[in-house]
Amino acid sequence: MTVDAQRMPRRVEGVDAARGLALIGMFVAHVTPAVATPQVAELIAIADERPRLLFALTAGIGLGLMSGGARPIADGRSALRRQIAVRAVILIALGMLIWATLDPLVFIILDVYGVAFLVLLPLLFLPLRVMLWLGVALLAVTPALTELGARTEFVDAVRQTPLKFLSDWIVGGAYPVIVWVAVMLIGLALARTDLESPRVIASTALAGAAAASVFLPLAAQLPPPELVSEAGWSVPLRASIEALGNVGVGALVVAAMLTLTALARPAVRRIASTMLSPIIAMGAMPLSIYTLHLVVIALAIREENGFATDDSWPLLIGLVAGSMTFAWLWRRHLGRGPLERLLRWASGRDRVDAAAH
Repeated sequence: MTVDAQRMPRRVEGVDAARGLALIGMFVAHVTPAVATPQVAELIAIADERPRLLFALTAGIGLGLMSGGARPIADGRSALRRQIAVRAVILIALGMLIWATLDPLVFIILDVYGVAFLVLLPLLFLPLRVMLWLGVALLAVTPALTELGARTEFVDAVRQTPLKFLSDWIVGGAYPVIVWVAVMLIGLALARTDLESPRVIASTALAGAAAASVFLPLAAQLPPPELVSEAGWSVPLRASIEALGNVGVGALVVAAMLTLTALARPAVRRIASTMLSPIIAMGAMPLSIYTLHLVVIALAIREENGFATDDSWPLLIGLVAGSMTFAWLWRRHLGRGPLERLLRWASGRDRVDAAAH
């Protein structure tokens, strides 16, 4: 059976804007040079963890919108799961291909993204409250588990083999699947609400602000990992507390973007949509922009003082300005992003949509 035409997902500009900001944050984390001023270094450090969690949060929202949003589809669930599974396998293959051929000096999210999609398939249509609280509960424990697991002899042994990527997927890498699944579940739960409802957006903002204002100061009271022995209990505890606070920041960003693009007065919405349009365009084609940025930074690798590096301010400015320009022009004249279009065709989504109409 096919998905009802009335349940076709549509783009939500506020979510795309939040995803675009996450991409810019990743650019900052990937290629910003070291700075001498501690205050500037702390400011740049904000881009180290929060953009990737914001990206995971918006990925969960996108998956929820694809599966019906506030009214989950009833017909065509098996077909939708097959489409998502095909996308997941393609993302895993693309991530592994980039790692094997380009080997950029950054962790690659695409394969982890694909694995997380596969894990989420049986959880896609859980009741809203179950989905939300399961995501929050997992987020409270999985970052600590990844910190503990990464320090085990077994994981260390796996890292010395060609199967290193398996340990990176689960606990050892920058994007552990068990943490991403937790964050994406929270995003899925948000998509099951009405993202155009002032009450829902206000609740999301309040919950995000509360989590950020409680957990981030609490985490700051614990010693940073570099000052603690490997067995230090504070390292896994801090990881979980920081993750809760950082996802709170992500929820607050999503709520702010939804407010600017959907709830504000018409004049404010027009101005915000115009000013944010390049960022919204980036967020509407995240696979294309993220993949292109990996190609660029791989080509920018050079040797400096005996070490390979890709960091530079011109590269950062070029990535941000170039991505905005490319995405805005492509979306304006050609619509869906190039890799998004290819992924949609390969997964059979175009054929399902055509049959639904």
